[in-house]
Amino acid sequence: MSMAEYACLLDAKHRSLGFGALAHQRQKIYRWESGRASPEPSAQMAIAELHGVPTALVKTVKWPDWLAAALSRTNRTPSFGDQTVTVEVLTDLAGGGPVDRRKFLIMSSAALGVSIAGWQDAVAAMTSPVSTGRRQITPHMMDHLEVRLDHLRHLDDALGSAQLRGLAMAEFGFIVGLVQEARFDEHTGRRLYSAAAEAARCCAWVHFDDGYHAQAERYFDASLRASATAGDPLVGAYALSFRAIQHYTAGDPRDAVALVEAARAQTKRKATPRFRAMLAARAARSYSKAGDRRACARALDDARDLLDAGPHDDDPSYLYWVDRGEVEMIAGSSALELGDHREALRGFDAAIDANYAGDEQYPRTHAIYLARAADAHLALGDFDQAVTVAEHAVRCLGGVDSARSTATMDDLRGKLTEHRHVRVVGEFLELTA
Repeated sequence: MSMAEYACLLDAKHRSLGFGALAHQRQKIYRWESGRASPEPSAQMAIAELHGVPTALVKTVKWPDWLAAALSRTNRTPSFGDQTVTVEVLTDLAGGGPVDRRKFLIMSSAALGVSIAGWQDAVAAMTSPVSTGRRQITPHMMDHLEVRLDHLRHLDDALGSAQLRGLAMAEFGFIVGLVQEARFDEHTGRRLYSAAAEAARCCAWVHFDDGYHAQAERYFDASLRASATAGDPLVGAYALSFRAIQHYTAGDPRDAVALVEAARAQTKRKATPRFRAMLAARAARSYSKAGDRRACARALDDARDLLDAGPHDDDPSYLYWVDRGEVEMIAGSSALELGDHREALRGFDAAIDANYAGDEQYPRTHAIYLARAADAHLALGDFDQAVTVAEHAVRCLGGVDSARSTATMDDLRGKLTEHRHVRVVGEFLELTA
């Protein structure tokens, strides 16, 4: 439509939201598009409502970056079941081509729905990857590739995303290079594409954790495509569970729920109890972000019951972190999100009682959980304990470089600043300035 027509439509939306009239001259739209001016906050909310962009994104991402989420990719999303398309997507990412930050940051609900449905349909078809190259890929080679990915995951746990992005992208590029030239039998081909899917998920995760949302979405999309080509619903569901974290952090929590529930539905009869426990815990966290207390509680009960079934020999190696301690940390985080501070502390204490290995193995994640526990103590007026736990979080972050962890600590410091008149709080803020 013309700028004038768009301005009239926006004015109507602005009025319907209770913001009053909005001048609808075409010059206003022109100034926004040319970058000469920015819409006032109420106009931005009206634009977001008009295009189905989550309001949380408008509040957390500056103009005009959040507007990219309005660009639905629905009509130009290539088939997930096409191996040629998968290779093209993987190759484009591995080639390091420029990322158009205007293209999308967090996918809109409509585009994400198309992505989920495309993955589900392709996985259900259970096609096999076709061998077209000259380089023979053997099961022994795949053993080494999978071990390298395992090492990458553990390094990320200990060092943080900022230090691992380059290494993760190099590993992904190396695997994609093999995919482009690969010759294999069916089982080995499936393993190769599954490895490509997991390498893409690793790249998505480190980009998200370091604050690069647009790149993370591209890698998550590539991971789903490779998992569909591999006929491996588990590695795809694993990627969906991590993608949910991005969407409840910087997008719409309802989309996070949709991602995890799609993963649960697709793997219900294929996954081990431990895998299903992981998905149930992720679902609980997503429901807490969406404000659904009852669904959150049910999912946590499911996670605990499934973990009680014990480990299985066929548990995927990438589930090494899924244990009772992690589930209870998620329970504490969910309770905090829902405003139940005492229940949050019970969850965090239960995780420690379950021998959660945060300090040694997962310092980045533990720092985030500790910051949340400190937040709960602060809300209950226990300043001494809040500072003690916050100091523990700072120690955990000593060797970690993660934008997400840093942002969590900054948020906690902001809350503590309101109480800087309390001696112990003031001393902490001064020492950690």
